[in-house]
Amino acid sequence: MSLIEYLKSIDSPTLINVIETLHLRPNERGFTPVGVRCLFPEMGRMCGYAVTAQVETVTQMEPFHLETFVELYRSLEQAPKPAVIVLQEVGGFREYAAHCGEVMSTFFTRLGAVGLVSDCAVRDLPEVRQLGFHYFALGSVASHANFRIARVGVPVQIHGMAVNPGDVIHADENGVITVPAAPLETIRAAVESVRQKEKKVLDFVRSEKFSLDGFRELVVE
Repeated sequence: MSLIEYLKSIDSPTLINVIETLHLRPNERGFTPVGVRCLFPEMGRMCGYAVTAQVETVTQMEPFHLETFVELYRSLEQAPKPAVIVLQEVGGFREYAAHCGEVMSTFFTRLGAVGLVSDCAVRDLPEVRQLGFHYFALGSVASHANFRIARVGVPVQIHGMAVNPGDVIHADENGVITVPAAPLETIRAAVESVRQKEKKVLDFVRSEKFSLDGFRELVVE
């Protein structure tokens, strides 16, 4: 089983707990806040390698260039698969315009992406749902306004979650996280450890032996 296949079998809160257990980064980093929503929860978990770009929608700091769209598509074509598109808004008014719709989602799907993470909005929800392409974004709006790709293949931030090209992205209806590099067997062992500890606590809380004093003793162990 590949790393991506294994990570798709784990929910994001468990993975966050594993990352904390392994001390792979500070606990307050590596996940999106409440504003980034899973728009198609029925599709289950999404996992893949980040392909990044910065986007400007409403404001117009620079002119539109088709070449940067082609650059993004080429970057995706050459990226490890499965890929996840990660788009950061660099202009103002991120709530007012869409970062992706049916046409771009079709391009992304054709070139090996399984979904998109955006700090802005998206559109064409029925059509994109039909494609089976994941959307994690603020919500949906009708217009893409003055949409342009500003930069491709650069580090981005999604509401404070830093993402570098090639980072592993994991997302489900709980939220979006980045997964730091670690050997698969190390992650697998830590997942089992976290699950066993949680099961021990939950079994005790649900049992007839439950008491707060007993809980304190259990945690101290």
